[in-house]
Amino acid sequence: MSIALVSILLAAAVGMAIGTQTLFAGVLGQHLGVMESVFVIHLGGLLASGAFLLFAGGGNLGAWRAAPWYVIAFAGLLGVIIVGGYAIVIPRIGLAPSMTLAVSSQLILGAVLGHFAWLGAVHQPLTLSRILGIGVLLVGTWLIVR
Repeated sequence: MSIALVSILLAAAVGMAIGTQTLFAGVLGQHLGVMESVFVIHLGGLLASGAFLLFAGGGNLGAWRAAPWYVIAFAGLLGVIIVGGYAIVIPRIGLAPSMTLAVSSQLILGAVLGHFAWLGAVHQPLTLSRILGIGVLLVGTWLIVR
């Protein structure tokens, strides 16, 4: 199998994992509460990643000091916002609208960050076709969420 095909399949698997975890965040949020669901999900992630690192002999964990300070400071907080936000909105507006709004905002933010090469993003200018794509994305988002 080519590297491109493996990458495409992995990206699809990641998308399915995000969709499933999103649903689980909503269900746990209803049963446990928002912060409790965030805690349980991150605890499970800590245990799973800890097991992988243990199996890998620690991996490259010692290189954390080389990462930008803002990545270390905010990555975990953003995870709490993501999982907690899903736990709040999914029971109120549903899974598909929640995911659609989240993915659309990710794509638009990605285009802006890439255009300005902010926060370490690779520079990719906003071309007319990308701007039109954002417009189509917004129309599609509206059709799903309305």
